[in-house]
Amino acid sequence: MAEVYRSHGSLSFKDGNFILDGTPLRIFSGTMHYFRVVPEYWRDRFRKMKACGLNTVETYVPWNLHEEYPGEFNFSGLLDVREFIRQAGEEGLHVIFRPGPYICAEWDWGGMPSWLLKDPNMKVRSNYPPYVEAVRRFFDELLPRIVDLQHTSGGPIIAVQVENEYGSYSNEVEHLHTITEMLLKNGIKELLLTSDNIYGLKRAPFFKHALPTANFPNMEDGGKLFNMIREWSSEFPLMVMEFWPGWFDHWGQPHKGLEIPDFEACLSGVLDAGGSFNMYMFHGGTNFGFMAGANYFEGSHYKPDVTSYDYDAPLSEAGDVTPKYMRAREIILKKGLIPQGIRSLPDPPPNLPKKAYGEIAVTQCLDLKSILSLVTPIKSTEPVLMENLDYHKGYGQCFGYIFYQADICAGKELSFTEIPKDRAQVFVNGEDKGVLDWLSVDGKVKIGDVSDRSTLDVLVENHGRVNYIEYGSNRFNEERKGISGCVTLDGKQIKDWRIFPLDFKPKFLDSLRRSTKWKPTPVTNKGPVIVRTSLQINSTPQDTFLDMKGWNKGIVFLNGFNLGRYWKVGPTRTLYVPAPLLREGDNEILIFEQHGSSGTICFIDTPLLGEKATTQDADTACYPTEV
Repeated sequence: MAEVYRSHGSLSFKDGNFILDGTPLRIFSGTMHYFRVVPEYWRDRFRKMKACGLNTVETYVPWNLHEEYPGEFNFSGLLDVREFIRQAGEEGLHVIFRPGPYICAEWDWGGMPSWLLKDPNMKVRSNYPPYVEAVRRFFDELLPRIVDLQHTSGGPIIAVQVENEYGSYSNEVEHLHTITEMLLKNGIKELLLTSDNIYGLKRAPFFKHALPTANFPNMEDGGKLFNMIREWSSEFPLMVMEFWPGWFDHWGQPHKGLEIPDFEACLSGVLDAGGSFNMYMFHGGTNFGFMAGANYFEGSHYKPDVTSYDYDAPLSEAGDVTPKYMRAREIILKKGLIPQGIRSLPDPPPNLPKKAYGEIAVTQCLDLKSILSLVTPIKSTEPVLMENLDYHKGYGQCFGYIFYQADICAGKELSFTEIPKDRAQVFVNGEDKGVLDWLSVDGKVKIGDVSDRSTLDVLVENHGRVNYIEYGSNRFNEERKGISGCVTLDGKQIKDWRIFPLDFKPKFLDSLRRSTKWKPTPVTNKGPVIVRTSLQINSTPQDTFLDMKGWNKGIVFLNGFNLGRYWKVGPTRTLYVPAPLLREGDNEILIFEQHGSSGTICFIDTPLLGEKATTQDADTACYPTEV
């Protein structure tokens, strides 16, 4: 038998079984990301996990939120990973910790911070020295915050992942050694593991240094993976680190999921094989703000993810128990717990109340000219990409929108060297001339006959950096947003641009509130425009859903918190509003509408996620077909 990894932490394995504190353990785990769920609800979700028969929770760590700019760290509120782990332990759950630095997760750029792209030679997920240096600084800040929460120190962490699905991206195994060295140097003692599909595990074998675990959607694939792992060593326990009980959604496509019969067949198959599992996701939560990622596959096109991360998971986006949850509970009890002598489970906690607060009118608006007056433009001869802007100490703009403005002469057709990333609205003298996006055939926009001394405006939306690419692609290192190359009018290059970063961060929102240029809202708001209204609540706030019917495309802020994107192309029409974001009395609502809208919004008590299509798109399966 080949030399294989041996754990020196509290969790070990022998004869194909996990051993914790000298006792056999089967891991029944579910994924929940602290950064997708308001902290006030963590315990509710943990207790529902326990009531479903789970003994473990798994989470990723989003580097791009914890260190949005170099050396500027945030571990508070929604990002208090230490408190999340501590509470999980108090609720009787073990923790599998997956710190990345790359996490995929349908999260902007797989969790990596965009300022890395300031380096034109950046090679992420490799031993490129500037990347390694950046990861080391982050791990040196992150890991000491949680190291005492390992099981060896009396805490709940029993396993730590080395990178994520690495073989699906690269065969540079030396990088996994580099990440492992950082983990060990910072005091990680628990079992190390990797996870990937069959091709990734073959391409970057690391089983001499970490336990291999599998990612698969069904037992046809799972059986092959389990056999391969057992061929490496009969000592290795069988575990599916990502058993997908549902799926995520892309804008403009049907709502996806996994039917209960297919779900129960895979879950039963894992348990019948004597395996352990982690359901990814058990509770999806929400891609708040600008954090939803995107997929890109050769031969297809860029596909941005929606705000809801409901995932058709056992617990809904709002944390509600679903029929899938109840079926999972029955299977886990019958096949996993009764054989261990555990014959019952506690009742699931009740679902949290929901309330339809009804329809309210928007009352004020701020036009585009007034919005831009609050931002100091950056002047440049050529258009500049978001990540290359001389902004925030020279590290560029991370998220949001970027607005380009230039004076132009007479002409008829604009041409962009490259189609702006990811979606550009083109205006001349304030008149809408068209949209360029990932489905555009070319970068041309006919603007009609315009006269000299006209103004060209281009609003570009960063719709989310790609979080998953296939093996061999270099797209991760090219995920810069905005206008690249030059813009011409009838063949003549346009120069001397004024560039406005619209990041919608707190400082910018404060300037919007203080503006003296707010006007009463007309019946129809022509975008781009920011509108304002308020929701009055006279009792204890409850969860609700903001229905954006009649609106086109934009983002919504509630009491300064970015709820995320809406878009009439669907499939989702609602934005989830957790009660802790609300307060008794006045609740401020700001909406940045990019095109045009009705004059009202409506709060309802049920999510509208779109009609579910039960077959996953082949090109979104994150499952390469060759080594």
